[in-house]
Amino acid sequence: MNDQTAKAPARVSDSRTSGCSESTAFFTDMYELTMLDAAIQEGTAFRQCAFEVFTRRLPVERRYGVVAGTARVIDAISNFRFTEEQIKTAPFLSDAAKDYLRNYRFTGSVEGYREGDIYFPYSPILTVHGTFAECVVLETVILSIFNSDSAVASAASRMVSAADGRPIIEMGSRRTHEHAAVTAARAAYIAGFDATSNMEASLRYGIPASGTAAHAWTLLHVDENGVPDEKAAFKAQIEAAGKDTTLLVDTFDITKGVENALEVAGTELGGVRIDSGDLGIMSRRVRAQLDEAGAYNTRIIVSSDLDEFTIAGLRGDPVDGFGVGTSVVTGSGAPTAGLVYKLVEVEGHAVAKRSSGKRTYGGAKTALRAYRASGVAVAEIVTPRGADISRKPNLDYRELTVPMIKDGAVTDATFDLESARENHAKARETLPWEGLALSRGEAAIPTQFVGFPEPTE
Repeated sequence: MNDQTAKAPARVSDSRTSGCSESTAFFTDMYELTMLDAAIQEGTAFRQCAFEVFTRRLPVERRYGVVAGTARVIDAISNFRFTEEQIKTAPFLSDAAKDYLRNYRFTGSVEGYREGDIYFPYSPILTVHGTFAECVVLETVILSIFNSDSAVASAASRMVSAADGRPIIEMGSRRTHEHAAVTAARAAYIAGFDATSNMEASLRYGIPASGTAAHAWTLLHVDENGVPDEKAAFKAQIEAAGKDTTLLVDTFDITKGVENALEVAGTELGGVRIDSGDLGIMSRRVRAQLDEAGAYNTRIIVSSDLDEFTIAGLRGDPVDGFGVGTSVVTGSGAPTAGLVYKLVEVEGHAVAKRSSGKRTYGGAKTALRAYRASGVAVAEIVTPRGADISRKPNLDYRELTVPMIKDGAVTDATFDLESARENHAKARETLPWEGLALSRGEAAIPTQFVGFPEPTE
C-alpha cells in the first residue's frame, strides 16, 4: 500500500507462536473450578463428555461469521497447566480438587472447523471430547479467544468485501487493550486485511507492517517564528523514506497540502492520505488535482473512523486503499461473536437444556456444506457424529469438521496463518451474492439438522 509496508518473517506453525507460552489455566471463571470440585467429590468428574462451541444467532443480523482464533485455542489447551501459585489462590477447593489440578493435562480430543472458514447459526465450530473434569475448565479460555477473534474477523471480512479488491490496513491498536490489539490484527489478516500498524503483531505472526506518519509529524515542523511549515515536514519524510512514501495532506488545508506535497516530491509521489472530511468529495477533488499535475500514479489512501458501510459508500470514488481502526478491533458493532460452550453429550447420551428462545440440539455432531456445481454454497448440514446420511447427486459436499487434538496430542492439521487466510478467501467466494450484502437479513445459507429428534426449547 505504501513504501513503509514490510513483510515480517513467515511463521511455520501459528499454533506454536501465538503468545501462549505460559500457563493459560487461570483464564478461567470460578464456577468452572467449583463444578470440578463438586464433581470430584460426588464421583461424576470422570464421565466421558462432549462440549460444543456454537452460536444460536449471528450478531446484528449478519449473514455469516468467520472462525478465527482456532490456533490460539489449540495452543491455550496445550498450555493449560495449573501452577502452585494459582492453586494457592483458590482456597475454596478441596484437597482432592487441588491434587487433580496439580496434575492436570488435557488427554481428550478436539475437532472443529478450519480456521478462516465461515459459520452459521448452530454450526458446531468446535467440539471438545474428554472427561467432564478436563473439559469443563476449558470453557472460559476457549470462548474468550473465539468470541473476540471471530468478532473481529467477521467484521473485517465484511470490510474486505466492501473494499472490492482495494487493500486495507488494520490500524486500531490505540482503540483497544494492548494485547487485544495484537490478536485483532491477526484476526483481521485472516479475513483479508493486507497489513497492520501493530509491530508486535508483525513480529509474532509475520503479518506485513505498514505505517508512515501522523499529524504530529507535520505539526512538529515550525519555522523560527513558530509558523507551521508543512513543506519542511514533507521534505524530511521523503528524504527518510523516499518518494514512494504516503504523505498526510489534511493537517491544515487539503488542497494546499497536496500542492505542497507535489512541490516537494513531484509527480513520482507514492501516495497521499486523507484522514478527515467528506472522503468521497475530497478524494475526487484530490484525484483531479493530482491528475492535473500529472501525478497519475499517486495513490489516495483514506482513513477517519471507517467501517464496512463507509467503505462501501466509497465505491466508485478514486480511493486506492483504506486504513481502518476502531471499527475493526471492536467488531464493528458486534464486539463478541455470541458463541457459547455447552455440554451436549454424557457417556454417549445426548443432553440439552430446555430454555425458551434457546433451541438446543444434544449430542456430538459433525457438519457438511453442500454446494451447487457452480461452487455456490446452499446449505450447512449438521448430523450426529458418525452418522451416515444420504447425499443428493446434484450437489457437491465438503467435510467441515477436522481433528485437531487426539488423545491430548495436537494433530498434524494445518494451523499456520497463511492457510487460515487462504481458507477464508475460498470460503467467502462460495457465498451467494446476497450473503455478501451489508444489509441485515437471514443467514447466507440455512443450517439443516439431519438425523436428530426435535430440539428442546
